[in-house]
Amino acid sequence: MEKNEFIKTRLLSLDFFRGVTMFLLIAEFTHLFGYLMAPEFEGTFIHAIGEQLHHKSWEGLHFWDLIQPFFMFIVGTAMPLSYAKRIGKGESHQHIFRHILKRSLLLLVLGWWLYCINAGQIAFFFQNVLAQLAVTILISFLVMRKSTTTQLLVTAGLLLFTELLYRGFWLEGFNQPFVPNHNFGTWFDSLYGGEDLGGHWASFNAIPTTAHTIWGVLAGRLLMSNKPANGKLKALFIAGAVGLILGYGLSPVTPIIKRIATSTFVLASGGWALIGLAVCYWLIDILKWQKGVLFFAVVGMNPLFIYLFAHVGGAQLINKIVFPLTNTSLAWAGSLSVNLASASITTFLLWYICYWMYQQKIFIKI
Repeated sequence: MEKNEFIKTRLLSLDFFRGVTMFLLIAEFTHLFGYLMAPEFEGTFIHAIGEQLHHKSWEGLHFWDLIQPFFMFIVGTAMPLSYAKRIGKGESHQHIFRHILKRSLLLLVLGWWLYCINAGQIAFFFQNVLAQLAVTILISFLVMRKSTTTQLLVTAGLLLFTELLYRGFWLEGFNQPFVPNHNFGTWFDSLYGGEDLGGHWASFNAIPTTAHTIWGVLAGRLLMSNKPANGKLKALFIAGAVGLILGYGLSPVTPIIKRIATSTFVLASGGWALIGLAVCYWLIDILKWQKGVLFFAVVGMNPLFIYLFAHVGGAQLINKIVFPLTNTSLAWAGSLSVNLASASITTFLLWYICYWMYQQKIFIKI
């Protein structure tokens, strides 16, 4: 696909948003963001950026806490576009539903197996983005053809259900809803030995964060509609503002905690996702600022492949190949400079793999 053809046949704002999100995800596997937190940068702007590129330890919100919500939202945004394309090719709803079922199962297995690879043995953990998407995609597809009001009510119900579960759970030791490892989420994971006591993540997060994917579906339907572009932009900004106002406004009552996906976290991060898409849509599809879009978009065209490749050791392998060169040429500048250069080059090479696959028209999907 040539560049001009790419620009004519894609929703560029969505491609750009997905590409930037994936680019940041693969950069994280190179440990680039960790080096920004080095003691040498303490008190500098670089260190402040590094802090934003790491999760909050518990309560609050850093930029990095938005990456998974962004991706889950983007997946939802693409769903109605993909559905319409497949229906246009003559596929039935039942056939697409069977595909979604298979896709969800495979995502669940892949997400689970990544934990097994890291542990070196069978381990039952389902907290990563692939395992979570397995749930959110399936639920979102089941309500995708419902009215906007119905879908919003479903998301409100999921958030309320989660809120009540955490607040009303009675079992001693797990009845403190917003205390690490003493809440319903940890208890639920302990039922099958999948509790993450170190990171405090909960697999039950897939239920409240389904809202991100459903809101993405609604955004995708909006972008597909016959509304004027400015009307679509206004709707995205207003919806995003509502999410931010509710999320931050209710945070004194329910704290914003990503690790257990509190309702305020889902609302605030969903608001930022809508604002992010709106900004991309305004700049790229309305103002036509399209330079550099392809650079990021190629990463988002093979998200599953590059995520798995980087996750299972691909990033470390490339870094091992690059490190002798940077270490030899930059040893005089110190270890931090060597590590920063190695991580940056590794990130570029991961991007180049995606670009090469794009040039060869290799797109790995499930």
